[in-house]
Amino acid sequence: MENQNRKELMLGNKAVARGLYEAGVCFISSYPGTPSTEITEEAAKYDEIYCEWAPNEKVAMEAAFGASLAGRRSFCAQKHVGLNVAADPLFTMSYTGVNAGLVIGVADDAGMHSSQNEQDSRHHAIAAKVPMLEPSDSAEALEFTKKAFEISEQFDTPVLLKMCTRVAHSQSLTETGERTVPIKEYEKNIAKYVMMPGNAIKRHPIVEQRTRDLIAFAETSDLNRVEMGGTDLGIITSSTSYQYVKEVFGDSVSVLKLGIANPLPEKLIKDFAAKVSKLAVVEELDPIIENHVKALGLEVSGKDLFPLEGEFSQNLVAEKFGKEVPAGKSVDAQIPPRPPVMCAGCPHRGMFYTLKQNKCTVLGDIGCYTLGAVAPLGAIETTLCMGASIGAVHGFNKMLGKESEKKTVAVIGDSTFMHSGMTGLANVAYNQSNSTVIILDNSITGMTGHQQNPTTGYNIKGDPAGKIDLEALCRAMGFNRVRVTDPYDLAQCDKVVKEELAADEPSVIISRRPCALLKYVKHKAPLITDSAKCVGCKSCMRIGCPAISMKNGKAAIDTTLCVGCGVCSQLCHFDALKPGEKEA
Repeated sequence: MENQNRKELMLGNKAVARGLYEAGVCFISSYPGTPSTEITEEAAKYDEIYCEWAPNEKVAMEAAFGASLAGRRSFCAQKHVGLNVAADPLFTMSYTGVNAGLVIGVADDAGMHSSQNEQDSRHHAIAAKVPMLEPSDSAEALEFTKKAFEISEQFDTPVLLKMCTRVAHSQSLTETGERTVPIKEYEKNIAKYVMMPGNAIKRHPIVEQRTRDLIAFAETSDLNRVEMGGTDLGIITSSTSYQYVKEVFGDSVSVLKLGIANPLPEKLIKDFAAKVSKLAVVEELDPIIENHVKALGLEVSGKDLFPLEGEFSQNLVAEKFGKEVPAGKSVDAQIPPRPPVMCAGCPHRGMFYTLKQNKCTVLGDIGCYTLGAVAPLGAIETTLCMGASIGAVHGFNKMLGKESEKKTVAVIGDSTFMHSGMTGLANVAYNQSNSTVIILDNSITGMTGHQQNPTTGYNIKGDPAGKIDLEALCRAMGFNRVRVTDPYDLAQCDKVVKEELAADEPSVIISRRPCALLKYVKHKAPLITDSAKCVGCKSCMRIGCPAISMKNGKAAIDTTLCVGCGVCSQLCHFDALKPGEKEA
């Protein structure tokens, strides 16, 4: 393998992947989720590591556990809400421990750049009673990843590696090293690995002793470090907040930088506090460190200064500590807002338009199709978590009956359906609500950057793989009515939606058309406007396509965006939108 023992500028996620390579990891199973996705994508570039996309995070973690059990170092990655899905195996793996090292990557999204909530994953580490490491730059991301495996094997525990958006998606200098591959033999041990009550109750004291041992480890580990400067103020911090503190204060204050987020040290903190006049904690989201410091009987500032929500910044840190904040530069011109919209040619647009025209109540799910909630479509009315749309439509219809069943649908993407929609669909079939479920099959996992999934027929490397037949699957689950429609054909969509809502039994509609951004998709020529026929009625604007605008009272097509899908032309009553000529 090239690039051994050299300095390199790396994205934080790429640095984790390099750390996995150098640590001798042999198995990685993950589910894509921003801001964690690139860890697995980068790791897949190393031929020495087996990598896969799993249907969901729970399955990924269970597969990683199996690989660890087999004696090979393993890893799985997810975003913070993905760790919720994987909490079931995580909490019990804390009891079983591991064989070969097992590290779990989780990436938090303070600021909710691409998430439905802003939770703090440190709570999972505390509740599951497993160690968590928290790097603050790419160099630490690489080194902490390797050390996480050492800790995992030394203390017989899974280890959480907590990234955040700014560390995951920023670049800093790293130094690469060699790959070594520790291998352990599998040994049958029913008392350790079979967590029925009689065995589990004996494992709990082992977990508690491990926590005490880890606290002692944290007292002297170089993952935590004291940087003494001025002693008027001492700041305890971690992760990206450490970078903000150092940029604002430099060496004018003393800093205790915690790389171990759980368990937190006690003596180290008390000794640090004794060396400074005032003590403060700077940490994003919840007061995990602050509450620990207060529990030690120390007086400390924290959330009395800093907010419980949102990302921090250098300016915020400076402001809250009463330092001068550099003047920013403003743009005099009024910049119009640019809300996110579905791409030109997005196959979901036609279906959402149809649902809106039919005045349907639409319970939504997690994916780029969630943008069906924004104007002008305004179709989706709920988004909770992966797979929730199907469970929700069942409960909704059970309570409101026939009146609801004739106008309410669930929408869910193909990847989300494989993630956690199947059990919801089984509930509809088993408990028989007359519900209509629409699977928006765009042949890819779109929102996180075009990863493969079990319905696409390709694996993480793009090689042929097992392919699940959605129609056959839905029929096998007990649905007699399974319809496939093309969302580019509005008349067909309208007919199918009306018929399935009118049916007196549960049904599935598969709205199938590949994502317009996929490289293999062949687009038609962009449409052009016949200005003589266009009356400026704006009917074509009702689908919210970014390729259409109004100029001088006429519809204008941006030919650099238009993919020639023809959905807008089906709305024009004056035949003003025509196919253009395809460039040679």
